[in-house]
Amino acid sequence: MSTDERSFRLKAEATTGSRGGFRLQPEEDLLFWQLADSAFPTGGFAHSGGLEAAWQSGEVPDAAALERFAHGVVEQTASAVVPLLNAAHRAPQRFDELDQLADVFLVNPVANRASRVQGRALAETIGRVWASEPVCAMAARVESGFGHHGPVMGVTFAMLHVPLDVAQQICFYSAGRGVLAAAVRLGIAGSYEAQRMQFDCTPWLERIARECADLSDGDLAQTAPVLDLLQAGHDRLYSRLFQS
Repeated sequence: MSTDERSFRLKAEATTGSRGGFRLQPEEDLLFWQLADSAFPTGGFAHSGGLEAAWQSGEVPDAAALERFAHGVVEQTASAVVPLLNAAHRAPQRFDELDQLADVFLVNPVANRASRVQGRALAETIGRVWASEPVCAMAARVESGFGHHGPVMGVTFAMLHVPLDVAQQICFYSAGRGVLAAAVRLGIAGSYEAQRMQFDCTPWLERIARECADLSDGDLAQTAPVLDLLQAGHDRLYSRLFQS
C-alpha cells in the first residue's frame, strides 16, 4: 500500500507484559511526534530566534529574563507565523500568494533569512521522507519561491493530513523549545532549568493556541518590535554560534 493510499490513517494495537494490554497510538499520532521531534532535520536548532543577540546585548542576563524572552518569541510566532500557517493549511492553492506576503511582511533581514532557510529545509525533508508525487511537486514549488516557514508548514502539514490544531501546537512548541535549547548551548540556563521552563509554559501555550486558532493572513502583526530589533543585530555580532 502506498503512502498516498494509507493517508497516515493506519491503526495499530499491541499487548505486552503482565500489567495488561495497551493500545499503540494511531499512526497519525506517531507522525505528529516525528514532526515535533528535535531529530527531525528542519534546521531549527541552527537558529536562536534572536536570543544570541539579545544575550550579547545584555537584555537576557538571567533565567527570569530568558522566560520573558521565550514568551515574547512565542507571542510573535502567534501573530507573525501562525496566521500564514492557518491560511496555507486551509487553502493550499494560495501558497504562492502567502509566501510572497510573508516575504513582504518580514522586513527584518535576519528573520526573513531564517524563515526561508527553515521553510525550505522543512519542505525538502518532507519531500524526501514522504516522497509521493504531490509532496515532491510541492517541495519543488517551494524551491522555486521564497519558501517561508509559516506557509510551508501550513501547506506541507495539510498534505500529510496533520489537523490544523496539531500543526499550530507543533509550531508553538517548536518556537519555545528552540529558544530554550539555544539558551542551554549559550550557557544562559542549564538543561534541567530549561526543561522546567518548558513544562511551566504548557498552560500558557495552550491558551495562546486557542486564541490564535482562527487567525488568518489578514491578522498578521508585529507584536515584539524590541525583539525584532535585537534579532536584526545578529549579523553584526563579533562572534556567533547561531545563524539567527
